[in-house]
Amino acid sequence: MSHHIVQTRDLYFTYPDGTAGLAGVSFLITHGESVALVGANGAGKSTLLMHLNGCLLPTQGSVQVGDLPVTKKTTAAIRRSVGMVFQDSDDQLFMPTVFEDVAFGPMNLGLSDQEVEPVVTGALQRVDALHLKDRPPYKLSVGEKRRVAIAAVLAMSPDILVMDEPSSSLDPKTRRELIALLRTFEHTKIIATHDLDLAIQLCPRTIVLSEGKVLADGPTADIFADDNLLAQSRLEKPLSMQNCPRCSPNSSPN
Repeated sequence: MSHHIVQTRDLYFTYPDGTAGLAGVSFLITHGESVALVGANGAGKSTLLMHLNGCLLPTQGSVQVGDLPVTKKTTAAIRRSVGMVFQDSDDQLFMPTVFEDVAFGPMNLGLSDQEVEPVVTGALQRVDALHLKDRPPYKLSVGEKRRVAIAAVLAMSPDILVMDEPSSSLDPKTRRELIALLRTFEHTKIIATHDLDLAIQLCPRTIVLSEGKVLADGPTADIFADDNLLAQSRLEKPLSMQNCPRCSPNSSPN
C-alpha cells in the first residue's frame, strides 16, 4: 500500500466532557488526491484533522496512513509522513526567528546544522519567504506567517499535507497567492475549509461533514451544485457558482 494513502474506518471520538466529535467517519484518500473537507462550525472538521497525525486518538474505529495505524506507538513515524498546517499560525511558530522555526523539525529528526541549512533555505524558497528568514515570527503579517508555517511543514518532507482553514484571515491578494502556491504542490492534500471557492479551485473531491458524520463524498462540482445537500449541511453555494443579478438577462438597470 502506498504511504500516501489515508484511511479511516468507522471513526468515533468523544471529548472528555462527553461531547461527541466524530460519529462513524469512514473514507479512503489515495496517493496524489486533493480533497476538501467542508461543513458548518462544529461539524467535526478540525477534530478529524487532528486524528490524521495523532494529535487525537480514536475513541473507537481506526485511522491508517499507508501501512501504519495511527497509535501512540506510531505517532512519530506518522508525523514524518503527515504534515499539519494549523489554522492559527501562532500555534505553530514559536522560535525567535523564522529560520529557527523552519529548522526546528529537521533538527529534531537529527539533522546537523550543515544538513539543516539547505533544507530550510529550500523550504523558504518554495513558499517565496527566504527574505523573512531572520525576522521574528511575531512581526510578520498573517499571510507571511502562513507561508512560514507551510515552509516549516515542507522542511519535514511530508508525503501528505493536512491544512486547517489555510485561507482564513487572508486579504484577497494574499489568498490568491496562497491558492497559486498550493496548486504547485504534488503532495496528497486534505484541506478543511469554509472557503468553498478555494475548494473548487484546489480540490476535485469534497467530503461533507455534518454532526461528526460523512454526509456526502464525491466530485466537488457535483456536491456544490446540490442545493438540498448544501442546505442540509448549512453551507451556501460558492460565490463562483452563484448567479450574478447584474449579469442576469432579466435584471433591470439601477
